[in-house]
Amino acid sequence: MRNYLLPILLGCAVPAMVSAQSQDSVTIRKMADEVLTHSTAYDNLRVLTKEVGGRLAGSPGMVKAEKWGFEALKAAGADTVYLQECMVPHWVRGAREEARIISKRRDYTPPLNILALGNSVGTGEDGVSAPVLEVSSFDDLEAKKDQVKGKIVFYNYAFNPKFIKTFYSYGDAVKYRGSGASRAAKYGAVAVIVRSMSHAANNEPHTGAMQYDPNYTKIPAVAIGLQDADRLSQRMKDDPTAQVFLKTNCMMLADTIGHNVIGELRGSKHPDQYLTVGGHLDSWDVAEGAHDDGTGCVQSIEVLRTFKAMGLQPERTLRVVLFANEENGTRGGKKYAELAKQRNEKHIFALESDAGGFTPRGFIMSMAPELKAKVFSWKPLFAPYGIYDFEEEGGGVDVGQLNAALGTPMAELSPDSQRYFDIHHAPNDVFENVNKRELELGAFAMAALLYMVDKSF
Repeated sequence: MRNYLLPILLGCAVPAMVSAQSQDSVTIRKMADEVLTHSTAYDNLRVLTKEVGGRLAGSPGMVKAEKWGFEALKAAGADTVYLQECMVPHWVRGAREEARIISKRRDYTPPLNILALGNSVGTGEDGVSAPVLEVSSFDDLEAKKDQVKGKIVFYNYAFNPKFIKTFYSYGDAVKYRGSGASRAAKYGAVAVIVRSMSHAANNEPHTGAMQYDPNYTKIPAVAIGLQDADRLSQRMKDDPTAQVFLKTNCMMLADTIGHNVIGELRGSKHPDQYLTVGGHLDSWDVAEGAHDDGTGCVQSIEVLRTFKAMGLQPERTLRVVLFANEENGTRGGKKYAELAKQRNEKHIFALESDAGGFTPRGFIMSMAPELKAKVFSWKPLFAPYGIYDFEEEGGGVDVGQLNAALGTPMAELSPDSQRYFDIHHAPNDVFENVNKRELELGAFAMAALLYMVDKSF
């Protein structure tokens, strides 16, 4: 039977929906004005990068960063600020690393620009000298497995330039950094050199975490700058008898105590329900950790400051989390999710910023279809600010732990990615490479999304 009331009911509902979105549009415009006019994110980032600097898990910089985060959350107006203890790995890079080509030729070859990979063992005081076997992939390694013993395996796998979103290039290449050492050790390699996870037009090496398979010997692993990767490849072709000398001084010490730094803005209606927003406080030791992930931390703090400054009391408790040890262990995200599950907490939504402080384009999301449909309906509210891309599945590494443990809907800010892997895990990830305006637009986008989620989920 035809429902003659449906058009009437829809006719009543549409103006109400339009009116609600109009009110939200006004609030979001005020939110943008607040962030773009009064944001403290850029100044907070300057202090974190220039006064704290590198802050790898277990290091003195980690302790300084935790103190900084505690005070920054208090200054932003959090009702409560506290530390959540977790054990973190303590890997130390040690003294200056060295790599050079050894050849019978009399020509001078400058040192190779390398960085030890995070969690790698060192070479020992005498270093390692060995012939180099270049491979283009794991398939190539398997094809050459009989040639591996006693060699330094050189994974010369380039970033794929055809991906427009460069995180796909990273996802395609990062397996060589992550498991390349053990794959080569299986066949008797003495060390590995990995082409850096980058497509930058420079020679900066990019570090990053690697993992050992317990079934094989642990061998040293380093990343090499792209120009030197090309130079090494060409030299091995021109001079097959050449070797490489490699010396690193890194080591893994006993686990130590770290902390997630947490600030809360108490919910007015459902204080026992949580909206999590955060970034990771740790960074690699060789840089200031500006884009990775200082920007995510200060953007998350700015979300809380903006709510407080505007007098917007969230219905659910807004919880800002500066996660410990994302880079080489994800212990902070795991501990946060573990305790949330133990305490039977109700987590409505979790948002992360860990893709750099560049111009925001949208959000990647993992949530039920009906919730995603709600977010899609808000696209007209975000479009005036250049935020339009809501299609991709995904979420941040740290909030992903919460999603896995509790099924919490999650999202991650998705900035323009073209420049991110120029600086990712490299010495040039510094404050000067962050644009104030882009950073603030990202903070605003996160605040606007959380505002809408709080009133709609």
